[in-house]
Amino acid sequence: MTQEMVFSESISYIQRKIIDILDNVSQEEIDKIKKLFFSSDRIFVYGAGRSGLVAKAFAIRLVHLGFQTFVIGETITAPVQKGDLVIIVSGSGETIPAVMTAEIAHDLGAYVVSITAKKDSEIAKYADVTLFISATCDEVDRRKYAPLGTLFEASVWILLDGLTADLLAGKNESEEIMRSRHATLEQ
Repeated sequence: MTQEMVFSESISYIQRKIIDILDNVSQEEIDKIKKLFFSSDRIFVYGAGRSGLVAKAFAIRLVHLGFQTFVIGETITAPVQKGDLVIIVSGSGETIPAVMTAEIAHDLGAYVVSITAKKDSEIAKYADVTLFISATCDEVDRRKYAPLGTLFEASVWILLDGLTADLLAGKNESEEIMRSRHATLEQ
């Protein structure tokens, strides 16, 4: 197989798997999360590694939506308080800093949403809502075309972009309003 074929096969494989994964996301859980957004004081996101990058990308969109949003671990992050919403992205749900973040947020009285590929994970124990992203598979093609956590991270990115659109509609706003909150230093 040529390198061009590997690239093409990888893209096709990832697209097919993401559709399968996201088709299994619970609409009931999404609705619960949307309610938490509109009843919470502030939003905090956390994730480590590539999951952290996905969480940070979502934080940017939340700012564009007008939510007061912080990334846990950044130097200018406010302290989490009762009534805040903490969203933790962790494929394994067992990463020690993610588990500690979930436990502390829970103990402070914040709402906790965990997004994980492991239904009975440690972070899920502290969560008010857990979005289970069933991205685990032992197919040979997965190892070749979507190594490590690729399917989880790509699926969560798309899921959170879908949630962004849902929150935009829930706020009865438009892309133009989001754009007004976008970076103003661009030409």
